[in-house]
Amino acid sequence: MQRFAALLDRLSFEPRRSAKLALMTDYFRSETDPARGLALAALTGGLSFRHAKPAMLRALVAERVDPHLFELSYDFVGDLSETIALIWPAAAGEETAAPDLPEVVERLQQAGRGEAPGMIAGWLDALDETGRWALLKLVTGGLRVGVSARLAKTAVAALGSLQPDDIEQVWHGLSPPYDGLFAWALGEGEQPQTDDPVPFRPAMLAHPLEARDMEVLDTADFAAEWKWDGIRVQAAVSAGRDGRLRRRLYSRTGDDISGAFPDLVETLDFDAALDGELLVVIDGKVQSFNALQQRLNRKTVPAKMMRELPAAIRAYDLLALGGEDLRERPFRERRAMLEEFLKQLDHPRIDLSPLVPSPDWAALTRAREAPADHHEGEDAAAIEGLMLKRWDAPYVPGRPKGQWYKWKRDPFRVDAVLMYAQRGHGKRSSYYSDYTFGVWREGEEGAELVPVGKAYFGFTDEELLEIDRFVRQNTINRFGPVREVRHEPQTGLVIEVAFEGLNRSTRHKSGVAMRFPRVARLRWDKPPAEADRIEALLALLPQDEAAAIR
Repeated sequence: MQRFAALLDRLSFEPRRSAKLALMTDYFRSETDPARGLALAALTGGLSFRHAKPAMLRALVAERVDPHLFELSYDFVGDLSETIALIWPAAAGEETAAPDLPEVVERLQQAGRGEAPGMIAGWLDALDETGRWALLKLVTGGLRVGVSARLAKTAVAALGSLQPDDIEQVWHGLSPPYDGLFAWALGEGEQPQTDDPVPFRPAMLAHPLEARDMEVLDTADFAAEWKWDGIRVQAAVSAGRDGRLRRRLYSRTGDDISGAFPDLVETLDFDAALDGELLVVIDGKVQSFNALQQRLNRKTVPAKMMRELPAAIRAYDLLALGGEDLRERPFRERRAMLEEFLKQLDHPRIDLSPLVPSPDWAALTRAREAPADHHEGEDAAAIEGLMLKRWDAPYVPGRPKGQWYKWKRDPFRVDAVLMYAQRGHGKRSSYYSDYTFGVWREGEEGAELVPVGKAYFGFTDEELLEIDRFVRQNTINRFGPVREVRHEPQTGLVIEVAFEGLNRSTRHKSGVAMRFPRVARLRWDKPPAEADRIEALLALLPQDEAAAIR
């Protein structure tokens, strides 16, 4: 456990990607099985423990530390695991040996609800501060050390002569502690095999289109499609050796989300793998992302919700058909096969994402800026831009250069007023970096601010220091780790917020919810009284939804 703790500690303080990669590769090379495989699982989000939740950890520390002292410490530190690690007083008595990583994982996975607290308390007593912090990060699943799953897999590939995409190709048929994977990466074993009839096929991703790309790229070389505002999915259906049909719906990262969409999955009756966009479609019209979001991350879905928010797939690509892998074929062939496949399938919940005519960049620019003028359906509001795919491109994992481009519409912008701030996590645990902001509306007693969104990125390190200083100097109230800051017509901080879209929301006081809000710039030059009003946001909604909020 101490070696794993040291790795996490160094990763958390190392900003350079190459250095993080070297740290993980050295750890995987020098550590033994199964510890290195369990470390890889932790870094890629592959471990979970049913009975180790933040609420249980809070109850555990409350038995050793005065609750008021803990809350003050938590408010100052800003991170639960770090606070407990620093404040934890070891129990008096005989010292015990620190646990190793395999012991922690095995015992926690087997422990019942009543056993877990005592087990964790004993380990906290045996570990030092860094070890306690790493243990708590491990059991809660929030490492936050600046390592993506892709980077961790790249570190495994670097053990030998493999490429990260080689790891991606076999990854979703494997499970911790990945002994066979490490043997393959080190040249000591064969490539791991899987007999899963419906495996996940790693997704092909796109690069953002930049102005200089248009100077060198020829639109004749690319197919243009609408970029829909849903979530990327892969629908895989095939029969196993027993002849029984297996159906799975995967997210773009390979998570099996079939359970959240049984109404769709149970209707899949074909032998193929489709790449597409998961949407909520009612009477042929794609609904807002907010409608889809109500169905995401659910273990069970009420029948009423399935009826009112029916899930559907708008297909982009055909990856396999009748047991044949089509990914090596050029997109032009796959697209033609997809069109024919869907025509024969005639499925009520799967349709084809239409192509956009692309004679030149001027035509594509007009389509991107005004989708409603170039799309025959009634769902243009759900289009967030264009996708450009090279006609001769095979379907390969990752983000190959020059093959696919995404060209999203310019974000909407609004001037809002900072209302609340909360400490961040990880490196930002000492700073107020999570911001709630609002716009003006007319209330019973005159103009009032109502929250319309939260953002925690988009600003520079220098701007973070400026905002943090403002929050500390202008705090007027505290609610646990959240500070309310001064937001009066002439005193406060105006933030220009960029966002991708807007949905009606019954859960927010303002009646609206932003999609992907982020800080665009700080408007120190503008008093809060000159920030935008709710009408500026309502103008972005369909008239019936805006009227309901008013």
